[in-house]
Amino acid sequence: QVQLVESGGGLVQAGGSLRLSCAASGRTLSTYAMGWFRQAPGKEREFVAAISWSGGNTYYGDSVKGRFTISRDNAKNTVHLQMNSLKPEDTAVYYCAASARSWGTSPYEYASWGQGTQVTVSS
Repeated sequence: QVQLVESGGGLVQAGGSLRLSCAASGRTLSTYAMGWFRQAPGKEREFVAAISWSGGNTYYGDSVKGRFTISRDNAKNTVHLQMNSLKPEDTAVYYCAASARSWGTSPYEYASWGQGTQVTVSS
């Protein structure tokens, strides 16, 4: 199993930006598809973005399309989520996840998860 640690969360005003990072250890990330999910209090875990193992394919949830960008650096074993034009409804705990099989939108497709990082967007 690969171990994942997220960082970069925090408090930001609406319209601002944050860049989340996910660092991996234990195994190289280059053979994993990676995803970002988020979960707000009382809500189900929501798909945010995914990227294929090579970085050649990306996919975004409708609520973040055009505002968020997922990227990866396999040489540094990291994945990033650039979040721009943040809205209060983006407030949630953000998780990165790794899948050895596919880069899907369901959390059940991902076997390894980080502990999450809190993002709070004030209005």
